[in-house]
Amino acid sequence: MSRLRVHIQIHIPKWDFVIKSTVSNKDHFLIWLYAAAVTAAEVVTAYYNPIYGVAGHVVLLVALLVHASLAYKQAIKLIYLSLSLAPMIRIMSLSMPLMGLPPIYWYLIISLPLFVTAALVMQYAGFKPREVGLIVGNLPLQLLVAFIGVPLGLIEYLILKPTSLVPGLALQHAWLPALILLVSTGFLEEFIFRGIMYRAAVETLGRWYSIIYISFIFGALHITHRSPVELVFVFAVALLFSIIVDFFRSLLGVSLAHGITNISLYIIWPYFLS
Repeated sequence: MSRLRVHIQIHIPKWDFVIKSTVSNKDHFLIWLYAAAVTAAEVVTAYYNPIYGVAGHVVLLVALLVHASLAYKQAIKLIYLSLSLAPMIRIMSLSMPLMGLPPIYWYLIISLPLFVTAALVMQYAGFKPREVGLIVGNLPLQLLVAFIGVPLGLIEYLILKPTSLVPGLALQHAWLPALILLVSTGFLEEFIFRGIMYRAAVETLGRWYSIIYISFIFGALHITHRSPVELVFVFAVALLFSIIVDFFRSLLGVSLAHGITNISLYIIWPYFLS
């Protein structure tokens, strides 16, 4: 009997970005100063007064845009410009007149100006879709990554114990809320953080510096949950998703995983476990 040999080859695209940071000490200080400012504004929003927190984010947004316009290097300019998306997320989420609408539609409405702004930043920076992970990549592996969202959603549910975003709605009718969460949270946030922000940072700051820094910013925007355990969890997940994107160069898997995490957190697990 002849032997059948099967050779499986997985193609992993090579990064052509620098590994070490090339920015000055002053830029390092300012980059982390902005990260600290985002954190401070979120702490004020969560624990003191949301109005003052939004005001802080507005000041931060203006500072980042001005700094981007005055930056001496295009690479540094793009880092500050992409970082401006972070305060804009909180400004949009707290300043839009959404009272009276079902909470699930808040995500959809808030996401629309953020999608437009992120696309404009991408266009200004000259990033091609492939450069921010807007490719399918290895589809079986991307779908495998997507399933990570199920246990992640359960873990986060056990941490936060949120009520359902669609109370009283049967699961068979929850496809629209699930789709909104998938696109308006999963894809949008991955597009902003692991796509545009990471792409803007990695050429100048290097891989691991960028992964840690962008994950820190992403985690800071979850301070409003008022849970230290949640912050550790979100930061760890952000690191994981960033490494996956760095490895496979595609946002597909992590976007699906992120969306499924939120669908599980706000729809599936509250239905079964509450």
